[in-house]
Amino acid sequence: MKFPSRRSWLALLSVGFIYAGTVVAQDYPARAIRIVVPFPPGGSTDVIFRILAPRLAENLGQQVVIDNRSGGLGTIGWDLVAKSRPDGYTLGAVIIPFVANPFLISKMPYDTEKDLAAVSLVAQAPFMLVVHPSVPARSVKELIALAKARPGSLNYGSAGNASASHLATELFIDVTGARMVHVPYKGGGPQVVSAVGGEVAVLLVPIPAAIGHIMSGRLVPLGISALKRDSTLPKVPTIAEAIGVPDFEISEWQGAVVATGTPNAVINRLHQEFVKTLALPEVKERIAGVGSRAVGSTPEELATHLNKERAKWSKVIKAAAIRIE
Repeated sequence: MKFPSRRSWLALLSVGFIYAGTVVAQDYPARAIRIVVPFPPGGSTDVIFRILAPRLAENLGQQVVIDNRSGGLGTIGWDLVAKSRPDGYTLGAVIIPFVANPFLISKMPYDTEKDLAAVSLVAQAPFMLVVHPSVPARSVKELIALAKARPGSLNYGSAGNASASHLATELFIDVTGARMVHVPYKGGGPQVVSAVGGEVAVLLVPIPAAIGHIMSGRLVPLGISALKRDSTLPKVPTIAEAIGVPDFEISEWQGAVVATGTPNAVINRLHQEFVKTLALPEVKERIAGVGSRAVGSTPEELATHLNKERAKWSKVIKAAAIRIE
């Protein structure tokens, strides 16, 4: 009796895996899906995923639940996703700290690059440089000149040490030489309240966090961190054109990931449904209404984006000597 060769067995196994993946994709999803947002309710990431959830649920045919697991600069929530069963039923919402944390935290509970797999880029929003009305600067150049003339006299707020707003402002400082004093707060909401109240002079925050206060005149916009002006505030110049650095660009972004090992067929189904949902006019309009832009991408495009962001923020962290206490 002749037994199949090793090569034949491997071929049969590969066919079996492909068949199993196809079956999984056809049956998926069979129950509710959880999206872990590793920050408190009410922030821009939470808001955007809550906009998505109902329509994503309609497209997938199952309930989509938002699960807020805050703490540890997002590591508590992302660790939960990394250690979840790789079946596509637990997703994680990722933002800038996701790629920055490995350069800030000496003992990470998971490996950002190996333990989590990309699904789709979800949304992006540029940062806005704003000042309290009492600050005697009405342009980016005037603010830089003021900070250089009186080094250390201006303070800027952030959502916390090593938060996205902290990293973004340190990049601005590194490029322009505008020395300012960092004042960290516990979250995005408190940092904006502090600027409105005049406790801090300067903020570099995503448009969704500041747009209401800009429209009411409680904060003064000086520049936007995109490569072109934003339709929400068309009269506000880009920081790039103001400082003469054509490639100066910073954006807040949200993406979705799953545990590594999740079948490719399931990841592809998820990415397709994210793209389809983000293309819906009402979803795009609601995301635009909070100052962001719906994106939607392939897993490969999100993976490339994460690598670029990782390289950018690792340099900023090193240059500014940012540490987690």
